[in-house]
Amino acid sequence: MESIKRTISVSFEHRVYFTRDVFGVANPLLQSVLADPPRVPKVLVVLDESLASAQPKLAASIQSYFAACADRLLLVAPPLIMEGGERVKASYFHVSEIQSLIDRHHVDRHSYLVGVGGGALLDVAGLAAATAHRGVRHVRIPTTVLSQNDSGVGVKNGINAFGKKNFIGAFAPPFAVINDFDLLATLPDRDKRAGYAEAVKVALIRDRDFFERLERDADALARLEPEAMRLLIERCAVLHIEHIAGSGDPFELGSIRPLDFGHWAAHKLEQLSHFQLRHGEAVAIGMALDVIYSRNIGLLDGASADRILALLRRLGFELFAPELLHLDSNQQPVVLQGLEEFREHLGGPLTLSMLRGIGQAVEVHEVNLKPMLAAMRELPQRTTKFLRAG
Repeated sequence: MESIKRTISVSFEHRVYFTRDVFGVANPLLQSVLADPPRVPKVLVVLDESLASAQPKLAASIQSYFAACADRLLLVAPPLIMEGGERVKASYFHVSEIQSLIDRHHVDRHSYLVGVGGGALLDVAGLAAATAHRGVRHVRIPTTVLSQNDSGVGVKNGINAFGKKNFIGAFAPPFAVINDFDLLATLPDRDKRAGYAEAVKVALIRDRDFFERLERDADALARLEPEAMRLLIERCAVLHIEHIAGSGDPFELGSIRPLDFGHWAAHKLEQLSHFQLRHGEAVAIGMALDVIYSRNIGLLDGASADRILALLRRLGFELFAPELLHLDSNQQPVVLQGLEEFREHLGGPLTLSMLRGIGQAVEVHEVNLKPMLAAMRELPQRTTKFLRAG
């Protein structure tokens, strides 16, 4: 038998910019990112419906921006306004809708699809860009705290299918990410707060100093003060980008997702709540569960566990949802099915991140049912105690 083996190396430049008023005619950033002289690249924009409703002048501002630089960039159509939130990921329909416009306007691999919206819309737009022509240049302009500090600066795209989150998707680094803090101004308070969960997560597994800064800023963050929120977003984004660029496994070819602490339960809780729980809210509960489990199995000291749960509370998170106690036909919590779904998503052995200390993650390959069930029972008890104390 003969064979040919070669190593193929492909490098990506992952660029994330921070700005304000990205579609202001006086702001040159978007032009500098997209312009490709002497060509005049085509640009197709997809805009989150909820954002367009909250900022009714935004769609017109986008058109005015491109009209002012028409000699450098060609906006092929008015922005496509598309439903945002988890519902947009419920089927392939919206991906096809974007792809049909890519085809109609002859948007090629040297053109741009610009997604402006929350993480769910960016997931859909990114999947459309990654699969049309096997890859159209995709620019993300995230407009939620969660997407600016986490999902929007990542390299994953996907939609939900077969009752599983992100079952259909692709790894495709965006051409660029532009975080415009001004676009958060009309975001509902609940969604601003939900984005904090990913910052706590990355601090817990990567950066003790960041965790301590979150503790210092907790009151300001709870009041949704803009400057505290901006600092949280920037530091969280830096830590995520450093992991993607430096982990050696940006496309998750192994069996662990080290940035997904607390997510095995979170993904299942979102599904069980029919996505009434925001992703960040579910992640907060998932982290609380894994923090208590880490303490129960002797990895994490009790004082640190209490400190983590206290921070989540101070930031405004509920640490329990009724879905956590939904039982299957065997009288076991349905959320435990999330363990196998989490493993199956990557294949290989079950690999989860748990905590050895604040800023110190450790991999585990099995879950002891008794201490996990004890953790599930403890969360509602803590919630009751908190309500009584309030």
